[in-house]
Amino acid sequence: MNLRQSSSKRNTVRVGAVTYLNARPLVETLGRLDPTLEIVFDHPSRLADALAAGRLDMAMIPSIEYARRPGYAIVSDACIACDGPVRSVKLFGRTPVERVRTLALDEGSRTSAALSLILLRERYGVTPKTEPLPIGARLEDSSADASLMIGDRGIAMAEGDFHFVWDLGEEWTRWTGLPFVFALWIAPPGVELPGVAARLAQARDEGISLLEEIAEREAPKVGLGREDCLCYLRDNLKFHFGPRQREGLKRYYELAGRNGLAPSDVELLFYNDVI
Repeated sequence: MNLRQSSSKRNTVRVGAVTYLNARPLVETLGRLDPTLEIVFDHPSRLADALAAGRLDMAMIPSIEYARRPGYAIVSDACIACDGPVRSVKLFGRTPVERVRTLALDEGSRTSAALSLILLRERYGVTPKTEPLPIGARLEDSSADASLMIGDRGIAMAEGDFHFVWDLGEEWTRWTGLPFVFALWIAPPGVELPGVAARLAQARDEGISLLEEIAEREAPKVGLGREDCLCYLRDNLKFHFGPRQREGLKRYYELAGRNGLAPSDVELLFYNDVI
């Protein structure tokens, strides 16, 4: 049974949404706007696997997964991005960066995992051996020279002495002068999603108008004060996949291809040319 038959038979579209705070403005009103959407929340890497397995019709997945899956299409100009510090994606180094030999990668991430390797290789000539940092694990659960943490647990500054702490959004923008796109709304071949771009854009715009309400509700869940949470949502995150974001994403794909982390010559393909 292909995705088109599956979604038609159910009369619903199964949508995978990121469970982290950074995606909340994108989905805050989505279910109300379209009751036919069945929204499933999970970590980005798990959503990518579910989309590839045909368990979802559309999902917000790590941007690197788009590059690794020929035939996928971008279905919205809503995204999760930054243009400078992002706060929720950090690399913690226990040794000087030039001496990093082992790298623990948050299993919830794929885009940021690739970004960590790109920054280490391209800027410092360092190619560490990687190991998984399980979802839910703490920094102290790994003895790796450096550890990547993303999402809500990446926002708070970890305790301990580190030789360096990189905010990967800040490092990327400082190095390239471009925004960084962490996740996109993606659909595989064969799925029918009439009008989806408009609904996702409307949900994004309504969510942005509700940032104060979202911050009030979500701040205690991630251990932030209300104003700090609002600042993160309003000032650190960008939710529009515009021309500069596309340029930043193309640069990321170029570097990922050069480092063997994704195919070369990735093109940006859009669902029904809606964007």
